Amino acid sequence: MPRLPHRLPPTIPVKKSILVSRPANGHEVFIPQIRKLVFEYCDAWSSSANLRRYIFNHVESLARENPHVEVVVKERPSKHPIVRGFYLNNRDKVIGLKEFDVNQIQNKVQLLLDASGHKIVPLKRKTVVSTAESARGIWSGFHVQEPYRI
Repeated sequence: MPRLPHRLPPTIPVKKSILVSRPANGHEVFIPQIRKLVFEYCDAWSSSANLRRYIFNHVESLARENPHVEVVVKERPSKHPIVRGFYLNNRDKVIGLKEFDVNQIQNKVQLLLDASGHKIVPLKRKTVVSTAESARGIWSGFHVQEPYRI
């Protein structure tokens, strides 16, 4: 059996820059799906009081933290307060903020910021997708070429 040499042959040093993976096809890029937030409130109704407080104290910092989101504050007379999120897939989500606390409003706004705008699909049951045609309607023995015999 041949003996292995005690020393390995000298190797070419590997640069660290070669070992680093490069982003390809958007692996390191995250595109937020929300494009616009619209806060709608009534100036007179008490159900909008907490939203008015939220707008006064937090909306400016929200807009600074999320420069990709257009933030619109709109008065909506004689209606309960809502916040609408508009997404890149041309869908929108509306959340009613009637009698919500400021912290609850922050949570709902964060929910809209994190959402994708897609429809909610049930995870329990998978939808049935058929590739072949199937019979439709109620079967009747009178509608076949050879009648059904008992």
